[in-house]
Amino acid sequence: MLFGDWLGRRAQLSPGRLALIDTLRGETAITYRDWNLQTNRTAHLLQREGIRRGDRVAVLAKNCVEQLDLWFACGKLGAILQPLNWRLTPHELASLLGRSRPALLVYGPDFLSTLDALRDRPETASIRRWLPLSEAHRATPADLPFAARDTCPDHALSPVDLGPDDPWVLCTTGGSTGLPKAAVLTHGNITWNAINTTASWSLTPDDLAILNAPLFHTGGLNVFTAPLVHIGGASIVCREFNADQVYDLIEQHPVSLFFGVPTMFLALAEHARWSTAHLDRLKLVISGGAPCPLPLFERFWQCGIASFKTGYGLTEAGPNTFWLPDEEVQKKPGAVGYPLMHVDIRIAGADGRECGAGEVGELLVRGPHVCAGYWEDAEATAGAIREGWLHTGDLAERDAEGCVRIVGRAKEVIISGGENIYPAEVENVLATHPKVVEVALIGVPDERWGEVGRAVVVARGELDVEELLAFARERLAKYKVPRSVVLVEALPRTSAGKVDKRGLVTRSHSLL
Repeated sequence: MLFGDWLGRRAQLSPGRLALIDTLRGETAITYRDWNLQTNRTAHLLQREGIRRGDRVAVLAKNCVEQLDLWFACGKLGAILQPLNWRLTPHELASLLGRSRPALLVYGPDFLSTLDALRDRPETASIRRWLPLSEAHRATPADLPFAARDTCPDHALSPVDLGPDDPWVLCTTGGSTGLPKAAVLTHGNITWNAINTTASWSLTPDDLAILNAPLFHTGGLNVFTAPLVHIGGASIVCREFNADQVYDLIEQHPVSLFFGVPTMFLALAEHARWSTAHLDRLKLVISGGAPCPLPLFERFWQCGIASFKTGYGLTEAGPNTFWLPDEEVQKKPGAVGYPLMHVDIRIAGADGRECGAGEVGELLVRGPHVCAGYWEDAEATAGAIREGWLHTGDLAERDAEGCVRIVGRAKEVIISGGENIYPAEVENVLATHPKVVEVALIGVPDERWGEVGRAVVVARGELDVEELLAFARERLAKYKVPRSVVLVEALPRTSAGKVDKRGLVTRSHSLL
């Protein structure tokens, strides 16, 4: 049993070590011994409900220890966790569930109305049981409370013989088509991401991370959380990001690690406690998900956090891929650094050749942390992973020393506050409005979110912009709704007849 029961092994190796601090229950400390027993009960409950190897278990909830219990319980059973992005609309969630066909869905108290909208849809017909995390907040009286696990035994289950290619997590991502896809993260992928991270980032069993990035993202699951379990470190589980709480936790606990997106760091820097906080206690701070402005880096560096640096990763690759040594952070601001211990990269030109120093090309990644492809989507998998190389769609360059910098995205993905927005998806929704003739979505800079969407629209007659935005809000998650709309007579075209989005981005400031 080399794969699967991480917590069973960790509880044997370091039973009394701190594993989690649960801020949702008054900062309750949980050892690896107790966490493993709790997760055993969770696995027994899933097994009692008919969950077997290969079955999908979907979760729609804000961050909580129960989500982590489910993740590692699925590992014990060989089941597959599907954490759902709670920012999506019921329409979007139904599409994801229809593809993955989970046998069971666990939900938090915040999403009862979403459950009402999902329950009778044909896409959710595979779900045999709906489990509320809160017994007091059930979508229907018939739903089995998650607390039923308390009646289950806490002894170890019969081991399941899993290998590195067995799926463990379905993490939702997307592509230039805007269609949702689920990257299959196997036991081998998550294990090797942990090995790469602990070996290359110098993590130790004494490290303590704040976990407030959403657990439906690979960032919440795998930037620090899984690597720390692998090495015997600990995480502070928070429901969501709150700047005051971050400052409290840094003051009250020996926090050494923090991962976030630029909007979180901006909120910390603008907070009244900024000038008095002991941020220099942090050993490593990683900013990912979107470009981080240099002035924000400089503010953290001035506070003594020399290790505040840019991370680069993507759902399909674990996500951790690079490391920039502390002594190079301020010499090469914004660079992502060098590939991790067991990661290969290439920067390839349009003709496939290896780019030289200073040349921009597409970043290709290879290694055991790269996902197995997309769930039941052979065409998308073949397009993304070719001859063992993951084609990221990101543009990068390498300096003479081999240090890598991400300079742009070949894909048209807009990254806003750490969330991916796929233009085709938004365009398809807006185009269904009766007064929209044609629409293109572009990304424009935003001080708070890094980047936001702007819809450039050719209208039929008079179009009320606020009416169009209200139309979008009913059909799209909030972060996908354009922040501005520009009306034009025609969209510019390339010589091939396609919409010239690069030209639209260049002209974006003059459109308003």
